Amino acid sequence: MELTIILDYIIISIIVSMAINSVLRNYAKKYNFLVDLPDRSRKFHKRPTPLTGGIGILVALLLTGKLYIDLNNLSGYVPDFTFQLMLVSIPLLAIFLIDDLKNLKPRFRILIQCLLAVYMIFSTNIYLVSLGDLFGFGEIKLGIFSIPVTIFCVVGIMNAFNMMDGINGLCAGCAMLALLLIGFYSGLIYDSMLVLIIGSMIGFLIFNLGFFGKKRGVFLGDSGSNLVGFWVAWSAIYASQSEIYSIQPITMLWFVAIPFLDCIGLIFSRIKKGKSWTSAGRDHVHHKLMIKFSPEGTLLIILIVTFITGIFGIYIENNSSSSISFLLFATYGAIYYVIANNYDKAKDKLNKNV
Repeated sequence: MELTIILDYIIISIIVSMAINSVLRNYAKKYNFLVDLPDRSRKFHKRPTPLTGGIGILVALLLTGKLYIDLNNLSGYVPDFTFQLMLVSIPLLAIFLIDDLKNLKPRFRILIQCLLAVYMIFSTNIYLVSLGDLFGFGEIKLGIFSIPVTIFCVVGIMNAFNMMDGINGLCAGCAMLALLLIGFYSGLIYDSMLVLIIGSMIGFLIFNLGFFGKKRGVFLGDSGSNLVGFWVAWSAIYASQSEIYSIQPITMLWFVAIPFLDCIGLIFSRIKKGKSWTSAGRDHVHHKLMIKFSPEGTLLIILIVTFITGIFGIYIENNSSSSISFLLFATYGAIYYVIANNYDKAKDKLNKNV
């Protein structure tokens, strides 16, 4: 697939996604179905907002995917990985739509995430076989731990992106940047439907970020954030483990650094405070930044840092070894937590003065 064709299909998928998201949000508002209501504890948006973003992205993807297959006479030739990823996305979305409506228990959500990961592993025979040469002593082969580690990573990334979904554009924006970096650097974007996923997400973001006015806003919901997290996780695993593409597993961590580090940090922080890591809280990286910046400013800062971090990861892979990349990522993580801790202190000081 040439770059001009990629741009054509991005434009098509954006238009289709915009149309689908518009129809779905209007339906949700009209029948008061899948609408997120503001409250005074966690949900600070000013008006009831439809949680139809995930449905809009997936429906747009399936429609443009069908169009792409028909126009290129690819019926029966869709790669197994692509087919299975799209297939399992349907029950994933349906189950987490129930979560949007009923608030499923955390243990049930994790069980579902594990089962979806297991299905992908056994239907595609794709999983983490190697972590690369992380410590400079040779390639780390996972052996019998391959499948458990793969499940752990998929579930972790899904929850990381789900937990990042706190301000407009953040979860989908970080996911889109990760997919762009994975796609263009590995080459996955040139021979897959990844471009259609990205276009469908852009169509959603146009509504989510209020380009047509805040009254026409749409949220991802848990269904949408889990869906995009699932796509990021499996795109990273597929590209880093395939013989077709050349990209080190450690580089994938640079692409998802902010959601990953935010998730790990708050898990330990909440456990240290005697709280459940699944409990709600305003202790994410975006909440800390919003002490000093507006939501729009916070979004821009995180997306810029995410992009620069990903580009730095690519630079390290091109000019150094996986072990150096791992060491630098650990250093980056330590610096991140020092800065995050300073924001915690600033927040505590602010609360004392109120």
